[in-house]
This record gives sequence, structure tokens and C-alpha cells, in this order.
Amino acid sequence: MSETTLTLVQFLRDGLDPVPELARLRAEQPVSPLVIPNGPTAWLVTSYRDARAVLSDTETFSNDLANLFAGDGSGEDRDPGGLGMADPPKHTRLRKMLIPEFTAKRLRELESRIAAVVDECLDETAAAGASGEPVDLVSTFAHPIPSLVICELLGVPADERGDFQRISNNRFDVVSGAPGGGLDAMGAAVEFLGGLVSRQRAAPGDGLLGRLIREHGDDLTDRELAGLADGLLTGGHDTTASMLALGTVQILGNPAQRAAALDPGRVGGLVDELLRYISVVQVAFPRWARRDTEIAGQPIGTGDMVVCSLSGANRDAELGPEMDRVDPDRDTKPHLAFGYGIHHCVGAQLARREMAIAYPALLRRFPTLRLATPPEELAYRPFSIVYGVGALPVTW
Repeated sequence: MSETTLTLVQFLRDGLDPVPELARLRAEQPVSPLVIPNGPTAWLVTSYRDARAVLSDTETFSNDLANLFAGDGSGEDRDPGGLGMADPPKHTRLRKMLIPEFTAKRLRELESRIAAVVDECLDETAAAGASGEPVDLVSTFAHPIPSLVICELLGVPADERGDFQRISNNRFDVVSGAPGGGLDAMGAAVEFLGGLVSRQRAAPGDGLLGRLIREHGDDLTDRELAGLADGLLTGGHDTTASMLALGTVQILGNPAQRAAALDPGRVGGLVDELLRYISVVQVAFPRWARRDTEIAGQPIGTGDMVVCSLSGANRDAELGPEMDRVDPDRDTKPHLAFGYGIHHCVGAQLARREMAIAYPALLRRFPTLRLATPPEELAYRPFSIVYGVGALPVTW
């Protein structure tokens, strides 16, 4: 196996499936060396059992991004804020403030707005297809739905939402070298949201940011608020958009799954199974070993980076039989599509509700919906932490 493959295997796909090499690693070497040019000693974890153990062990593994810049004194300056790359007690303090915004009651209050947003996007899709030409479902459906919902949640003004979407487009593109990607995009997003936070400080609105400022304003810095907003916007937009698009690819190619999507009693199971099977977030945020330790017998040194492959772990037979197919009615262990442990995605239930509303609405509105391009010819996003597709041409 080449050094390039070792560096990228966690990001490689064959359509919606992880490349076979990832399954081979999981079977033969579930904790394998991960080559990062000019980077730290790193390990790739591909099994469900080991990934779950790492993600839940905050005593042994740190999530703090400052570990990546240890020794150069810039860790604090590069801290994006938010939950994703924070350790307790900071993580615990911030998450406790956010949890009330994602209660079942709060999500029920959002459901009517989600349904309205979906209908608006379906109207735009129908108008775009009036000429009979194929329509890009990414631009009319998959991208705008989560963006509008999460911006509604946060209280982001409508005229500012497009700016953030442009900033976040390359957020998870870690290999292509596109200008403004990676850490640059992270910094640009936090800077953009800093202005929004300042305006909310002066006049708190009715969204999540306004409520956090009214209830915890003295306990939250502007950087922390911007980091929380950035994590929710980016995490809630890019990941859900990718799931809406790729889930549609999967459903349209499988009549039994289309039937499950249209069944109110089964659509929830289908959504959860698609989340596991597709695993759009391909790897978890990296962890760093706080001390010498072992994972599945493999020695890990203090300061080593550990990357857990969620797409690999979610296909592990440890979860149940035939993990390489979608079964809306299966009963398995909890998957890792939203992570695990204290960093389990705070917006997981919101994302599930969006998909459970959007998939059936799409199929009811366009009962003859079909792909206008063979699945193997779609422009899937290469080498990205969040897997996706650039465009999804459909017709009906």
C-alpha cells in the first residue's frame, strides 16, 4: 500500500461505499499507522469497538485543537471556539448551555417551520423543472433546507445567510488545496460570525444566539458565541445537505427504500440506517493521547494523534449482519454517524427530523422522480471530511 493511500484511505469512496481497503484494514489491522506528511505520529482506527472506546475516553484522549500546534505557541490563537475541539471543563460548560435549545419540545416547535422550508424548496424545484430540463437537486433542495433551518434556529438574518454558505463551502475540503479551505475557512467563518454576535449583543433576537446572550451573556465571550454558532451552522448545514443529497441517490435506486420513506412508521428507521450506511462525516475530529496508552494492543505514545474512521466503524459486523446493505427495519447497536460520548452531535435529533420530513415530501411531490445521471457518473466530493456530491441532476 502506497504512502498516499495510507494518508487518504479514510476519505476514499466507491460511490456511496468506503473503498475495500478500509474494510481490509478493519479486519487485519484495525489500528494502523496514518501517514501525515510533516505531521505528528498518527493512527487510524477503523473498527466499531475501538472507535467507540476512543471517542468515549476523555481521560486518555484530548480533543483540544491546541494539541496540533503544541510547541509553537499559536494554539490558543487558532482555537475556533465551540464544542467540537474543546475538552472538559470548557466543553461541559458550553454544552450545558446549548442542550436546552435542542430539547424535544424545542424541536417540535421547529417542525412546522422545517415542513414550510421543505415545501418552499420543493416549489423552487418544481419551477426549475418546468422546462422539462434536469434540475440540480443539490442547489434547489439539499443545500437550502438545512441552511434555512439552522439559520432560523440561530436567528441569522436572511440577508446574511448566503455569505456564510460561501465561506463554509470549502470548510471540510482538506486535500484539494482550494483557496480559503481548511483552517483558513474556519477562521473566516468565525470572523464573519463575530460581526453577527456583536449585533446580537447590542440587540438580542429571538434565535438561539439571542437567547444565549440574554441567559448567559456575562458567561460567554464573543469568541465562544461565534464558535458555537460556527459549529452549529457548519455542522448542521454541510452534513445534513450531504445526507439529503446522497440519501436521495440511495432511495431512488431502491424501490423498497422508497416505500419505506413514504411509510410514516418506517421513515425514521430508514433515516437512521441511511445515516449509518452513508456516514457523510467520514472521520471524527482527531484526538491526541494525553499519556502512553494502547488501542487494541497497539502502543500509542503521548501526543500521538488518533483518527477514528466513522465510515469504517459503521460498516463493522460488530453492529450486526450485512452492514454493507441498507435495511430500514434492522435493530442494531447505536451507530457512530453523529460521533459518540460527550462529543455526540448536539443537533442529531434536529438533523433526523429534517430528513424524516424532507425525503417523503420530495417523493410525494415528484412520484416519478429519477436520476438524470447514472450514480457512478455523479461528481462526488473527493478527499473531504464530509462526503457529498457537487450536483444531483434529476428529472420526473
